[in-house]
Amino acid sequence: MLKKFMKRKVMYVFLFLFIFVYINNSNFFVEKRTGKPLLLAHRGLAQTFSMEGITGETCTAKRIYPPEHPYLENTIPSMEAAFAAGADIVEFDVQPTKDDQFAVFHDWTLECRTNGKGVTREHTMAELKSLDIGYGYTADNGKTFPFRGKGIGLMPSLDEVLAHFPNRSFLIHVKSNDPQEGVQLAQFLSKLPKKQRSQLTVYGGDKPIAMLKKHLPNLRVMSMATMKSCMLPYIAVGWTGYVPSACENTQLHIPEKIAPWLWGWTDKFLNRMENVGTRVIVVAGDGQWSEGFDTVEDIKRLPSNYTGGIWTNRIDRIAPLLQKQKE
Repeated sequence: MLKKFMKRKVMYVFLFLFIFVYINNSNFFVEKRTGKPLLLAHRGLAQTFSMEGITGETCTAKRIYPPEHPYLENTIPSMEAAFAAGADIVEFDVQPTKDDQFAVFHDWTLECRTNGKGVTREHTMAELKSLDIGYGYTADNGKTFPFRGKGIGLMPSLDEVLAHFPNRSFLIHVKSNDPQEGVQLAQFLSKLPKKQRSQLTVYGGDKPIAMLKKHLPNLRVMSMATMKSCMLPYIAVGWTGYVPSACENTQLHIPEKIAPWLWGWTDKFLNRMENVGTRVIVVAGDGQWSEGFDTVEDIKRLPSNYTGGIWTNRIDRIAPLLQKQKE
């Protein structure tokens, strides 16, 4: 008799726990979020390319699709075009230069996109500005080079970008894992007005991001380490509604394949993170190669009335599409 009673009691406890977890993480009882998604334009408005077979060594400039617009990634004109199209945030990459500046450029080396040679950090900013950053782009295996001669002087410095867009939001990508680069960037960003600095997020390797956070503790940053320190505890205890302190004032890039498995996805999860000052950006696929939501079919995969952040490589297509949906 006692065994039966205890067995039933355990069963009721598990049933109660199941009901609690379900209700506490269900979106049925959450007030629906309103507003439009936050649009993050990867590298501004850039030329895109096939992701098939891509590796870290792939020269993507040699495999672009036939150009549909005249813009090159990581340039001031491409950022202007992205904001004009409807971007809320523009992402760009930085590389340190020989004369202690930061060049806005994606690659570690120059040969893929430019007519230069060597490593970016072995050149001064003036030397980098003399290069043609459109030199290597081709959509037909080298038969034609539609941007050759059109990219001379277009590689900007970080200082130029932030001076040109003092009131815009940016996601800055540190491409190395050199801690000194984090120190150097912290020194640069510390000179900005507090309001402008609040509009910036920096992500990259664990070591430079840790140093950046050490010197500028109020700056929003993200790295693999910060992501893990937030998401692993959240996966363990987030079903209770508790948000770990490591999740506060950061940014999360969530692959779409993982997102549905997070406690409270969609609205409740977004609310929880928003309440602790954290921005959530969904990236396409498994998040390995900066895949974005770039087509109508991509957008259809998102939950209806999704209001979180969206990573896109084609802001010119996605912003008008989402605007039509709202209308």
